[in-house]
Amino acid sequence: MKRLCVAVLLTVWGLCALAAEKSGIIVSINGTKYYIHTVQAGETLYGLSKTYAVGERVIVENNPETAAGLKAGTNLKIPYVSSLAEQMPEKKLRRTFTKHYVAKGETLYGISREYEIPIQTIIEDNPSLDPIRLRPGERILIRKKKIGSEDEAGSRAQWEEYRSSLNSIAAPGDAYHIVRQGETFYSLSNHYGISEEELSRLNDGLKPSELKAGAMIKVPSAEVPAPAPAQPETPAEVPETPVPADTLEQSKPFGEVEFRALKPSETLKVALLLPLSTQTAGANTNYLEFYQGFLLGLDSVKTRYGYSVDLTLFNTGRDKEKVEEFMKSEEFRRSDLIVGPIYEEETHAVVRFAEKRRIPVVSPLAHIENLGSDALFQLAPAPAHKYDKIVDSLDGRRITLIYTADTDHEFEAEILALLGDREYRKHTYKYEHPNDIAKHRSYSPADLTPLLNNEENNLFIIMADNEVDVDRILAALASADTSITTRGRIVPRFAVLGNARWNRYSNIDRAMFFKDRVIFLTTYHAKRDADAVRAFDGAYIRAFGTLPTLYSYRGFDTAMIFCPAMFGDIEYDMEGRRYRPLQTAYVFGQEQEHQNHVNNNWMRVNYQSDFTITVE
Repeated sequence: MKRLCVAVLLTVWGLCALAAEKSGIIVSINGTKYYIHTVQAGETLYGLSKTYAVGERVIVENNPETAAGLKAGTNLKIPYVSSLAEQMPEKKLRRTFTKHYVAKGETLYGISREYEIPIQTIIEDNPSLDPIRLRPGERILIRKKKIGSEDEAGSRAQWEEYRSSLNSIAAPGDAYHIVRQGETFYSLSNHYGISEEELSRLNDGLKPSELKAGAMIKVPSAEVPAPAPAQPETPAEVPETPVPADTLEQSKPFGEVEFRALKPSETLKVALLLPLSTQTAGANTNYLEFYQGFLLGLDSVKTRYGYSVDLTLFNTGRDKEKVEEFMKSEEFRRSDLIVGPIYEEETHAVVRFAEKRRIPVVSPLAHIENLGSDALFQLAPAPAHKYDKIVDSLDGRRITLIYTADTDHEFEAEILALLGDREYRKHTYKYEHPNDIAKHRSYSPADLTPLLNNEENNLFIIMADNEVDVDRILAALASADTSITTRGRIVPRFAVLGNARWNRYSNIDRAMFFKDRVIFLTTYHAKRDADAVRAFDGAYIRAFGTLPTLYSYRGFDTAMIFCPAMFGDIEYDMEGRRYRPLQTAYVFGQEQEHQNHVNNNWMRVNYQSDFTITVE
């Protein structure tokens, strides 16, 4: 009897060893879907065939190395079996899924963020979908119960996991890369050591204009950085004959400027020009706060990188003649990096001086419009790129412009230019007391419930030019959402594209930003609960006894971006890199019209219905 029990236990153990847990990773290779299964110790071909409902021979044909036996840790590709969605009757399909039609330029990552749904759920429910090559007009099923279940960090992790899975079974010489914000055909081809034409061929004729952040593309497996151009050990000799200050502004642009990176052992000499005070207005606290943030940035540069920095501060007093007088001083003329002046009219002479010395000039706050130079870097993002992060998500949405008696005409002009030929609707809102709305038997212009009586993905854009109207409209949208929900109906997805000016309003109910899922596009953002911002706030309070402002943050960012760059990145004009000292990201590119190197990255701030904020 004992012998029989032992035999039964051994048999049960053997069957357990044969069993395998189905992988949650599904990839598409040349239009065919596969599970990516990582072999565990004790697994067998027989067990895998039962788990995935495919024959052992099929597994071996797709993974020839398994003919000699399974090896723990090996990744196998196993053909994907059709999903339940394919077998559902149409009526149940409509109850279970909503349909999304791919717009030009959309990525699977972007769609997952739009619906806040796991990437793997989308892949599982859409067997014919190629996750890295979405086709415009292609239908994607979105599982309703999963909408709103995934946060940004989860989507990023899944997309990265998908990339890693593809790379684990990619053909020799191939690899996959997730495009980051600011990366271009030029920067990627340089990074991987291939031509832009080769990069296009690897990706089925992808055009540079079609490259989108979040997309996954094929690249060579061996990352070969482009060789850095040869540079002289010392700067080109510059004549010491002073150029008269009154002729500096009128001189012609220097053309292309080649910067030299400092050696780690050298001391970086920085000239900082700020209007800390003027004769008419006295002290300016904004620029003092910028200076304080800059000082903390220098401390971090020294601590983190070990670089030595020598700073000279010039109080310009917003006086053009004073700036030109500073330019004659020895402290200014020996600078390796110039930060400021703040105002454009004072910047011309400084830039012409810097071109001849081959040193960069940083405009930390102003958008420069009437000056072009290869020596000039601008942190303020270009207005032309303001809506880059929203334009792709306009297609396929029901867009409604909400007007009042007072219209913000500047914002309206931006929005109409953004929409172009896209279809949109207009609604005129007129405030009524809630008791008066209830008396209406039919339509009231203050009741926005009719705007949500659809099954579409809605985007509302409020054109009001005063705080009271904006607050009332946001509250009316939130009320319409609640009203529809209490009747047991499903509220269609909607969001509000906000006007950055709303952040200046002091009496607006910020809770409405979350309830209405407001989206802002802003030049700068810093959440105080973010780790990097919280650490900076603590250091700032300890040093200066007060909370930092946006000027303090910008000063810190300026120091943390450009001082380390002077020991490396400056040699290639800082292009192809994404800088993020605190929470705002910077991506520099050259504006062809003016030659300036301008930060083209506006921040997209998303207020979520769960009272969280995500930043892109």
